[in-house]
Amino acid sequence: MQHSLFISDLHLCESRPTIMKAFNEFLAHTAIHADALYILGDLFEYWAGDDAIDCGTHSETIDALRQLCSQGVSVFVMHGNRDFLLGDRFIKASNASLLADPTLVSLYGQRILLSHGDTLCTDDLAYQQFKLQVRSKQWQLQFLSQPLASRIAYIESIRQKSEQQKSVKSMLIMDVNNSAVSQLLSQHDYPTLIHGHTHRPMQHQHQIGNHRCERWVLGDWYDQGSYLRVDKLGIHPRLL
Repeated sequence: MQHSLFISDLHLCESRPTIMKAFNEFLAHTAIHADALYILGDLFEYWAGDDAIDCGTHSETIDALRQLCSQGVSVFVMHGNRDFLLGDRFIKASNASLLADPTLVSLYGQRILLSHGDTLCTDDLAYQQFKLQVRSKQWQLQFLSQPLASRIAYIESIRQKSEQQKSVKSMLIMDVNNSAVSQLLSQHDYPTLIHGHTHRPMQHQHQIGNHRCERWVLGDWYDQGSYLRVDKLGIHPRLL
């Protein structure tokens, strides 16, 4: 049966070789049978700039994505909060297509809205302010003008600070805001929503006026890999 697969929040990095191996096996043995693979953000633990490709960073992953594309599977990648600096060189090297956030697609008779999900966490004001800063062209030009080693050191310091802040933040603050979800769904005429970011895989139901919408949250790959399969019969959660 024709189908497409959805994943997010793999956070691939060299310090987690088991997950990197699991992802490459997922591409070779599972994704190869799909029409398309949608990666909805945070494929990598961080991405300091496309010149990291010159250092061989994540070359195995990029080669595996390119191989998947060469075998007829369409690969779509969306920026996450960790890898929003993925750029043209990565897209060209992997043969993937970059998706805007959000993106509305029609698959097997279903209208599905795709997002990384961080824009829905509107209660986390500190994060939203930080995101506004680092997504500006001016900040990115200034940041990318620095040596790669300096950029990596800066990202590592931000990651440590982020982990410290998470330990004192309310879990509710770091989850999506229901009003933000309702607003997004109404703006796109009440489709099904698939997103990641929160690392809380689950199916949710949202009643918005006379409309009932599904929201599917993708899981992370820290402890085990998971994905969603979409076909003409619906949406199905799967574990590796």
